[in-house]
Parts: sequence; structure tokens; C-alpha cells
Amino acid sequence: MIISFLNQKGGVGKTTLAVHTASALALDGLDVILVDADPQGSALDWLAARQAPPLFPVVGMPRPVLHRQVPQLAQGVDAVVIDGPPSLATIARSAMLASDLVLIPVQPSPYDVWAAGDLVELLEEARIDHDHLDARFVVSRRIANTVIGRDVAQALGAWPVPVLETHVTQRVAFAESAATGVAVLETAPGSLAAAEVRSLAGEVTALVSGVGRAAA
Repeated sequence: MIISFLNQKGGVGKTTLAVHTASALALDGLDVILVDADPQGSALDWLAARQAPPLFPVVGMPRPVLHRQVPQLAQGVDAVVIDGPPSLATIARSAMLASDLVLIPVQPSPYDVWAAGDLVELLEEARIDHDHLDARFVVSRRIANTVIGRDVAQALGAWPVPVLETHVTQRVAFAESAATGVAVLETAPGSLAAAEVRSLAGEVTALVSGVGRAAA
């Protein structure tokens, strides 16, 4: 399976979700490769900060040829997770064409909801060449104990892309993970952050399995 996290806005938690989804799949026993398609190299920086042996390799590939190269990588592993660029350039479209599932992280903010429309348009264009491409919004960096996460999920209903049931909350554990290169599933497996990551990975796996059956 090939999963990409894409959003043209920075600071929405895209890399956090990508590295933690890859970590959850790897800790579940899958062979995983994380492709860093962001020219800023945030996922590569995350790996460089890690002291322990890596759970998975991270390959830097911020190039508009992902749709040709990533499927080749995927032949030797169970899953490829792509951390996409913060733009709607050709790299983002190439990542879509390479993917089984596109996840669009959206913060609980009206500005993020409005900006999502541009990515939805690019998604519809990519589906002309990739008609089995599935996509979901994922509410990211939700503020705990507020209703704003629910409100943004409702607002996203204006777009023809469903919203995942799992919402990922803004937590200190995720910030610490970014600095150390260690996933919350390793440092705090019983935490709320880890539970959210497991839930997200479970939804993603179920969706990609369904896409595979439909495509067949």
C-alpha cells in the first residue's frame, strides 16, 4: 500500500502524521519505507535526531517523478508512506498518482478549511489518470476539550472528500517526538497520543485494503 500525506499549508502536522503512521505500521510487523518528498526534509531531520536503530528507512525524494519511482520501492515492502511537500506543485500531483490513499491533514481553522479546496481540485485532476485513488481528510492538531474539532469536521463536509473518524490532538508528546526521532508508540505506548496513532493507522489500513479489493 502507498499512502501520502499532502497539504499545501505548512504547520498542519503532516510530517508528524506521516512518521507516526509509518511507525505504527512498522511496529505492527510490516516492512515500511517513508519517502520524504518535502524539499525541507523534515522526515529526514526526524530520523537524523534518532539515537535508537530506525524502525524503517527514510528516502529523500522531493522530485516530480514519484509516480514512477515509488511503485518500484513498494514492490519490496508492505507499505510506503509519503510525506508530501507544502505546495501544490508537480511533486504533490506526482505523489497523488503514486498513491492508493491520500490523507489531507487539516487544522481546526476556517483558513485551513478554505485552503483545502485547492487540494481537492488537484485531487480531482489526478483522478482522471488514477481513477482508483482514494482520499480522506484527517483533523490534525485538534485542541483538547474543545468542540472546534467537531466543527471543522462538519465544515469539511462541503468538499467531496470524507473525514476520518480519528482526530489527532495537539500534544506535547508529538512535539517531543519531533525533537528526538522517536515515535510516541515507543516512548509512551499507553498514552492518549499513542491511542490516536493506532486508531489512525487502523483506519488507513482498512481503507487501503478496501481500495485494493475494489481495484481488483
